[in-house]
Amino acid sequence: MDKREFLKLTSLAGAAILSGPLSSLATSSAAPGQPAFTDPKAPFVLPALPYGYDALEPNIDKLTMEIHHDKHHAAYVKNLNDAIAGGTFASLTLEQILNKVTDKDKAVRNNGGGHYNHSLFWTLLSPTRQTPSDKIKAAVTSAFGSWEAFQTKFNDAAKTVFGSGWAWVIVTPGKKLAIINTPNQDNPLMHNIVKDKGTPILALDVWEHAYYLKHQNKRPEYIEAFWNAINWDEVEKRYNAAV
Repeated sequence: MDKREFLKLTSLAGAAILSGPLSSLATSSAAPGQPAFTDPKAPFVLPALPYGYDALEPNIDKLTMEIHHDKHHAAYVKNLNDAIAGGTFASLTLEQILNKVTDKDKAVRNNGGGHYNHSLFWTLLSPTRQTPSDKIKAAVTSAFGSWEAFQTKFNDAAKTVFGSGWAWVIVTPGKKLAIINTPNQDNPLMHNIVKDKGTPILALDVWEHAYYLKHQNKRPEYIEAFWNAINWDEVEKRYNAAV
């Protein structure tokens, strides 16, 4: 067994032991021609990717996308449905669940966050390289001083996550842009858990399973590649809705 196969198997094993929205995405069924990864009768199902597994090459490789989406994200969806079955969260939307969850709701917190975060992440990636609009550039410059300062601050937020987690650009309740990071699958919609609350408009997954097959332990290399694959049209749409 070579290193690539070993990493693949360990990634799959990690997904299996997790007790680990975009409600329109997070509750949509797979696209025609794609396998059904979760029960369509369940409250939440795995959303289909809006592009092929290999569409983000060379920035994010095909094998990583297959495992990340079909195994890791699918595990979050299954475990979330199991965790909420018959309980107080069962009738809520994903956003409502995240707003309500506390640190006592471990399985719902981990898997609800994992489902939301990944459902958002797929939409924020683009097979074709895009450039941000003048409106986004102006908002970024106003908030952070320059585009370069913004990139540096975001990169630092992603690099300094200890272990697994996410880097975010959010619109705060005061309608300001901010950059934060969160551990594990926490996100800015978890009002009872996170310190910095807001509406996410950009997110980067820095769990090792998101990049290790291609970039190994070089997280900064993966972060740089991410800038080549951002769907800036989606970022602007979310920014407009938030402000």
